[in-house]
Amino acid sequence: MGLHLLQAQLLVAILFVFASTSVSTSGNFPLAKQNCVDRCGNVSIPFPFGTTEYCYLNRSFFVTCNETYHPPKAFLQNTSIEITNISLKGQLRLLQFIAKDCYSQNGTKVFYNNPWIYLPVYLTVNNTSNKFTVVGCDTYAFVYGRRINRNYQIGCTAMCDYEDDLTDGSCSGLGCCQTSIPEDVWRVEVRLKSYENYKKVWNFNNCSYGFLVEESAFRFSPRNLSSLRNVEKLSMVVDWAIGNGTCEEARKNMSSYACKSTNSQCYKPDNGYGYRCLCSEGYQGNPYLPYGCQDIDECKDPSLNKCEKHCENTVGSYQCVCPKGYHGDGKKDGKGCIRGQSLVFKLVTGIALGIIVLMLAACWLYFELKRRKLVRMKHKFFLQNGGLLLQEKLTRRDTSPDMARIFNSAELKKATNNFHDSRIIGQGGFGTVYKGFLSDNRIVSIKKSKQVNPNQVEQFINEVIVLSQINHRNVVRLLGCCLDTKVPLLVYEFINNGTLFEHINNKTKARALSWDKRLTVAAEAAGVLAYLHSAASPPIIHRDVKSANILLDASFTAKVSDFGASRLVPLDRTQLSTMVQGTFGYLDPEYMQTHQLTEKSDVYSFGVVLVELLTGKKALSYDRPEEEINLASYFLSTLKQNQLFQVLDDNIVCEENNKELILVSMLAKRCLYVRGEDRPSMKKVAMELEGLSLSKKHSKMPTEPNAPEMESLLGEKFNVFSNGEGNSTSIGYDSTRDHFFLPSSGGR
Repeated sequence: MGLHLLQAQLLVAILFVFASTSVSTSGNFPLAKQNCVDRCGNVSIPFPFGTTEYCYLNRSFFVTCNETYHPPKAFLQNTSIEITNISLKGQLRLLQFIAKDCYSQNGTKVFYNNPWIYLPVYLTVNNTSNKFTVVGCDTYAFVYGRRINRNYQIGCTAMCDYEDDLTDGSCSGLGCCQTSIPEDVWRVEVRLKSYENYKKVWNFNNCSYGFLVEESAFRFSPRNLSSLRNVEKLSMVVDWAIGNGTCEEARKNMSSYACKSTNSQCYKPDNGYGYRCLCSEGYQGNPYLPYGCQDIDECKDPSLNKCEKHCENTVGSYQCVCPKGYHGDGKKDGKGCIRGQSLVFKLVTGIALGIIVLMLAACWLYFELKRRKLVRMKHKFFLQNGGLLLQEKLTRRDTSPDMARIFNSAELKKATNNFHDSRIIGQGGFGTVYKGFLSDNRIVSIKKSKQVNPNQVEQFINEVIVLSQINHRNVVRLLGCCLDTKVPLLVYEFINNGTLFEHINNKTKARALSWDKRLTVAAEAAGVLAYLHSAASPPIIHRDVKSANILLDASFTAKVSDFGASRLVPLDRTQLSTMVQGTFGYLDPEYMQTHQLTEKSDVYSFGVVLVELLTGKKALSYDRPEEEINLASYFLSTLKQNQLFQVLDDNIVCEENNKELILVSMLAKRCLYVRGEDRPSMKKVAMELEGLSLSKKHSKMPTEPNAPEMESLLGEKFNVFSNGEGNSTSIGYDSTRDHFFLPSSGGR
C-alpha cells in the first residue's frame, strides 16, 4: 500500500514538472521540447526555436533570452535584433532600426545613420506585410541588399513645400512615400539622401526617416516629421521555414524531417524557400514535436462544430447526435433534429398545406379571369373602334412601309411611360398629345382622342386610311393607330420645333421668325389645305385650322397637323351639316350661323392665321381692349380705317416689303368675308401666296389686278370695306355671348 502511494505521488510530481515546463499557453498543447523553456518574457518560444542547445532544431533557430531586462527580451541568435512574436504559421515579428538623416539650418548634416539587417538562411522578409517607407519633405531614399543570390535596389522620394500640404493617412509622395519590396529578401540596408539639405523646409522639418515596417503597424501623420526623432525601432515581419528543400526532398531523410507529429502535414510556403509543417484538420498544437498535434474537442467550442442539440467528439473530428424522440442529421445547417410527428400534427400540417394550395389556386383563377376579361375588353374596344373594318380596308390595299399600321395598347403604354403627365406635349379640344419612344428608337407623337361617336366609326376609319396615304411634305404623317383602348390612339411623326402659335407669340422666337419665313410657312400651309380640298379623294375639310395646328420642323418647314375634327366630303356633295366644332377666334361665322360645313370654312380659319402672321397677335385674347378681343374683327376695322401699318408686327415691317404686306393683308381680308361664296378657294389662296414667295426669290413683284386698292392702302385714302355701292359691311364679336354678329344684308 505504501509503495503504491509513493508511486502515485511520484507520478503526480512528474506530471506537475512536465506541465510547468513544456505545455503550451493555448489549449494545453506542448510548444517546446520536454524540460525546455517555452517563454522569454512576453514572447512564446515554440520548437523549432529554443534558448538552449538541446531545445532548438539547429543553430539557425537559436534565440537569446536576455533576462537583464524586465521583463526579459528575446533576440535573434546573438544579434541585437529583438523578437516580439514567433508564430508556428511561419512568421516572426522583429524590431528594426530606423534610418535618420538630420540637417542644421545652413544645410550641414548634424546626424545620420544607415541601419542594416542580415537574416539567417531560413529567414526572408515578408514582401506583402512590409512596406519600405520614407518620411520627410526633402528626401529620397534607397533600400538595397540581397535576395536569394542576386542584388536588388529600390527607392522612394518624399517632398513637400508646406506642412499644411500633408494629409493624415496619405503616403503617396507628399511628405511620405511607400513602396513594396521584392520576394525572398534576406539582406536589407537603408540609405537616405536630400536634394537641398532641408534649407527650404527647415522651419518645420529638418530630418528624414527611412525604414522597412509592417504596413499595419504604421500610419502616416504630419506629426511624424518630428515624432520619429524619438523612435528607434519599428516592427517588421519576416518568414521562416525549415531548410531549403521541398517536402518531397525532406521526407527522403526521415531523421532530419521536421514534421515529427503523427497528425501533421508538410507544405511549401508562398514566400522564400524550404518547407513548413502544420497540424491536420481536427488537430491542434506544435507539428514539429512528436505527438505535438493533439485532437481538438470541437464539442467544447460551439464555433468549431455545427451541431444543433448534442455533440460527440471523435478522434480528429466530431459527430452530431439527436436526442431520443428526434430524428435528422443533428446539424444546424442541415435537417437538424426534428421531433417525431404525431398523428394530430400530421393532420394539421396536411390541412394547412391543403388550404395554401386552395388559396394559390384561387389567386391563379382570379388573375386568369382578370386577364381574360382584359382580353375581351380590348377585343370589344377593337371592334367598337372599327378594328375589323380597318383591317379589311388595309388588306385590300397594297401594303408599303408608309402605310398606317395598327399598334397594340401595350406597345404605346411602354412608349409613353403609361401615358405619364411628363410626356404630355399638347392638349386640345379633341384630345391629348404625348411624346413617345417606340421600340425601334423612333420618336413619335401619340394623340389620345376623346370619345368617338359609334355612328361615325366608318368615317373615322376612312379618315385614318386616307390620312395614312397623304404623301404631302407639309402634312404631319400618320403612322398608325391603336383601337384596343376605350378611345382610339393615333400615332404621328414627331416634329421637334414647336407650333407656329408658339413662334408668333413668344417675343424671342417672333424676332427670329422673319417675314420671308412667315410668307413661306403661309404658302406651305395653304398648299396643304388646297391639296386636301382639291387633290385628295375624297376631299377633306380640316375643320380646325389654326396656328397651334401648324408645326415647324428644324428648318421652319410647315407641317399641318391634328385632323381629329376633320371631315371627309362625299364626291357628290359640297357641304356637310354638322354640329359646330372648332376653336373660337378661328370659327367661320357663316358655319356658326348655318351649321353647314364647307371648304370655305377652312378658308376663313386660314385667313385668321394670315392675320396672326401679319400682326403677331393671338386670334382671341380677353386681355386686350373690348374692340380688340377678336383679332379678325379688329384687323378688318383697321383696314377700314386705313390704319394697316399700325397693327402689323414690328418684326416684319420694313420699306422693302410694304407692298407684300399689303397684298397678303388684302388676301387675308378676302378670306375673312362673311359669306363663304365670296371667299377665294384655298387653291387660289395657295397660288397667290406661292406666287408672292416665288417672286420674292426672283426679286419681282407680281402684277396685282386691284392696283388702285393697293395704292389707296399705301396712300391711306381708300376704304377697303367699300362694296362699290357706297355701303360697307362689318363683322363684330360679342365677348359676353361667344358668338359673331352677321350683317343683315349678307354682303361683304
